[in-house]
Amino acid sequence: MTIIDGVRGLADVKLNDRPLIVCDVDEVVLEFVDPFRAFLGANGHELLPRSFKLTGNVVSLDDGTEAPAERVRELVNTFFADQVEWQTPADAVSSTLNELSRIADILFLTAMPPRHYDARRILLDRHEMPFPLVATEAPKGPLIRDLHEDRHHPLMFVDDMAHNLISVREHEPRARVVHYMANETFRAMAPHPGDHVIQAQTWTEIEGIAKDHFGA
Repeated sequence: MTIIDGVRGLADVKLNDRPLIVCDVDEVVLEFVDPFRAFLGANGHELLPRSFKLTGNVVSLDDGTEAPAERVRELVNTFFADQVEWQTPADAVSSTLNELSRIADILFLTAMPPRHYDARRILLDRHEMPFPLVATEAPKGPLIRDLHEDRHHPLMFVDDMAHNLISVREHEPRARVVHYMANETFRAMAPHPGDHVIQAQTWTEIEGIAKDHFGA
């Protein structure tokens, strides 16, 4: 599989003649915060829940000093390289997505360096979520717009980051956008995603939102 313009996996996406659900992965499908905390602890650091960001909140266990931005990036990249050993699915996500796959196509769109695609693919397959995966650090709105522009079926997008939800609303206003973050502590500190974004706290809620949107 090749990387095309910083996007990996897009060439393998084949959509059917039915609704589409596009899901972010970290903190939506796979837990990120709690596994990353465990990873940091094993590598001499700690994540403090002081604000909705990583840089400035990752500190040394030795002396409490904040890790500089470059060090945080190194830790995140190492975590992604080793994600198969650390990350776990969000509660009820696998059963919910497999149920929804009876009525809609499922696509994972992960904001992750494409070089970590293979590790993420292994992890998703391990937890019985074999749905197509696209990895890119590019804005999500234009990509989803291009994927969906000639389609006339309902579209739903689920993400934990306000800027991704806003991007999709701007570029594909037909989408129903849903904010969800598995970690309750950081969810409470997240920026408000906007008045036209539905906020969900469980995958059971997301299932209901999808079925309502699709008329199922």
